[in-house]
Amino acid sequence: MKKLFGITFGGLQHKILNLVLILILVQIAFFAGVTVYNSYHLSKVVGSARTEQQEAIEKVSGDTMKDVVDGSMAKTNSLQADAANQKFAEVEDNIKVLRALAQSLFEQRDTLEPAPFAPPDPEKDGILSAHVLFEEGVDYTQSELLPIAAHMSETLMAMWSHNDVIGGCYIGLSDGTHIGVGTSKKDKFDENGVQKPFHVRERPWYVGAVEKGDIFFTGIERDAFNDTVGITCSAPVIVDGELFGVVGIDFVLGDVEESVQNSDSGSGFFCIVNNEGQIVFAPDNNGLFEVETADKAVDLRESDNSVLATLVTEALGAQTPVKTVEIDGKEYYMTGSPMKTVGWAVISVVQKSAIDEPTKLMLEEYDRINENSTARYREGTDYSRMITIGMIGVVLIFGVLGAMAVANKIVRPVEQMTERMTSIIGTDQVFEMEDAYRTGDEVEVLAQSLADLSAETRKYIRDITEITKEKERIGTELELATKIQADMLPNIFPPFPERNEFDIFASMDPAKEVGGDFYDFFLIDDDHLGLVMADVSGKGVPAALFMMMSKILINNFAMQGNSPARALELTNNVICQNNEEDMFVTVWLGVLEISTGKITAANAGHEYPIIRKANGEYELVKDKHSFVIGSLEGTKYKEYEFTLEKGGSLFLYTDGVPEATDISEELFGTDRLLEAMNKNIGCKPSEMLKSIKSAVDDFVGEADQFDDLTMLEITLF
Repeated sequence: MKKLFGITFGGLQHKILNLVLILILVQIAFFAGVTVYNSYHLSKVVGSARTEQQEAIEKVSGDTMKDVVDGSMAKTNSLQADAANQKFAEVEDNIKVLRALAQSLFEQRDTLEPAPFAPPDPEKDGILSAHVLFEEGVDYTQSELLPIAAHMSETLMAMWSHNDVIGGCYIGLSDGTHIGVGTSKKDKFDENGVQKPFHVRERPWYVGAVEKGDIFFTGIERDAFNDTVGITCSAPVIVDGELFGVVGIDFVLGDVEESVQNSDSGSGFFCIVNNEGQIVFAPDNNGLFEVETADKAVDLRESDNSVLATLVTEALGAQTPVKTVEIDGKEYYMTGSPMKTVGWAVISVVQKSAIDEPTKLMLEEYDRINENSTARYREGTDYSRMITIGMIGVVLIFGVLGAMAVANKIVRPVEQMTERMTSIIGTDQVFEMEDAYRTGDEVEVLAQSLADLSAETRKYIRDITEITKEKERIGTELELATKIQADMLPNIFPPFPERNEFDIFASMDPAKEVGGDFYDFFLIDDDHLGLVMADVSGKGVPAALFMMMSKILINNFAMQGNSPARALELTNNVICQNNEEDMFVTVWLGVLEISTGKITAANAGHEYPIIRKANGEYELVKDKHSFVIGSLEGTKYKEYEFTLEKGGSLFLYTDGVPEATDISEELFGTDRLLEAMNKNIGCKPSEMLKSIKSAVDDFVGEADQFDDLTMLEITLF
């Protein structure tokens, strides 16, 4: 196209001029055709731009929302699983304490004085006390186990009173008797006032723990004396291969159930599935899943819906990606995360239509704006046409000049708008209002509407980008927290290059960004070396903060010259004073006299140490455990002594090593640990720890690391 005197020949301006010239001859008839053609062409331009912007908005918004769903939904689900798992972890930690106490009592059964016990007293209904239950045909007064187990009464009552998640704690004995604590007494008697029998060894929590041989969580079960339902965590009490009974804790479902109920937002919710694939918690009337007792519940892993069955199966073992599941003709986004403590999983559900709604609303609003702008433009065009027809009839002489003015006013801004919109398609540029579009008519309204919509779209994308940056910032801060925690532990080896009497090495691999395990070693004086190995309850940032406080206290009290037992007592008393979160830490603390090899040690509920004599093999030292740090103020700790021979080694570790679990949920165990160590006798401590870590990694395989791996070895020369 060529321009001459400001007119583009072959363009709209030229055509309008030609039409106006012809209109002078044929008047209104031909003018009507020009008007129709002009309107059609302009509508086509706007319509084409509208379609392209709709497609761009739908694609960018849809892709962005899908990315947000994939990231935020999986992250939120993982956090929900961690929060729910914490409740079960607290109960599991408490059951470990009860089992350790019961095993300790039955190990000393030949030397303990009988403790008093009694059946429930209905007159004391509502008052916390310990009471005895028994099976039909069992004479509890003749039990040889009850007098030993009754020593646990005070601990059971203290645990029940100080932990909101515990609804009951007890021990069922292998002779058909049972001792527990609680406030409800009347429901233990029939209408004639006769105490009801309690079939201890037939209860699901007893049978399950005995069959598993370790900590066991039941499904939702009904209480033996009333119609309430709940979940029980239990563990067998085995001493020297003999089963003496099963300790159990009833888990109060209130907090977890309330969280699940409150998660129902109308368009989404989360629920909890047990290790049998059964729904144990779900919001009421959620429309998808129904909670039933264990004997009636459906195993979702065997569902006819293969996608749902696969998702539930995978979620019990690892975090799943977000999947689209169709149920009853509706599509849902679902993802799941495992609860490692209990072997259950949290499943998050969101209606796909709810995620697609913002894009749909944006397109509807865009259509509304365009329709309004087009309508206003058409109204203006019709009005202008009428005026033009009247003007032509009155002033034919000024027809050409008027036609040129109209062409320049109407067509040129539209052509510029079309060129601008075509140039920004596929880029991140924004359509902006310019002086060329300020025509004072419908063209200006249309241009302003397009500019407003373009700016809103740009703002929406920018907001999504800022959210992504914030997630990256949080990840960076967690990386910094990991480095700070690592710097708190001795990490320069050899730590005492001027000392050649011993070689020491330690390592800590956290399960999360930050962990709760810690080790420490320090010279108290020239001939005494302090050794610490500890494990804080829980995981993540809270455990890391608790770990730092515990490490500093133990180090300070040991450096003051206190014995290991006294240092633990002082640490315990300080922690108990401000431990509102009921966290605790297991600790092994020893002091090595370097010149003689004598070690004085105290064990606060920690793993057994491993020792190797000179020219011998590594063996487990089953020392006597005292109570954990942080649970009971005023606890006294026992000390013991042994000698580390020259050429011998001492190995300390946390439960993350023997309890490392493969994909079939089998534990690494102390037997495999000793086998791995005895294959590498004579290695330096640093090489020994590396070989053990390699053995654990080979055993675990593709399974996730759910606990910190912390080890320390010292060899005396």
